[in-house]
Amino acid sequence: MFGCCMGGKSKDVEIENADKVMCAKRSPIPVDVKAGETYYWCTCGLSKNQPRCDGSHAGTKYTPLPWTATASEPKYFCACKQTQGPPFCDGTHNKMPADAEGKYYRTKSFK
Repeated sequence: MFGCCMGGKSKDVEIENADKVMCAKRSPIPVDVKAGETYYWCTCGLSKNQPRCDGSHAGTKYTPLPWTATASEPKYFCACKQTQGPPFCDGTHNKMPADAEGKYYRTKSFK
């Protein structure tokens, strides 16, 4: 729940699927990271700038996960949001249904 302005009055509005994550993509997203730079990994799956957070989690229970690169190298960030080693892909997307992209799941609910 979050407060929003509707007709000049504050009203609680329930966000559909606020307790679930969306599978943004059923494969990892490669990113060439730079040493010392902090990346904010989207944990909700709603960001339009995957795998980075763009604030789309507002109204959900999710917040971005900060991660700082220790070396400049390619990394593979999880896009299915079900990894057990966030923010990186651990291959869990291979266990998801073929049509999982864009659908909502409780974390690790598809096992």
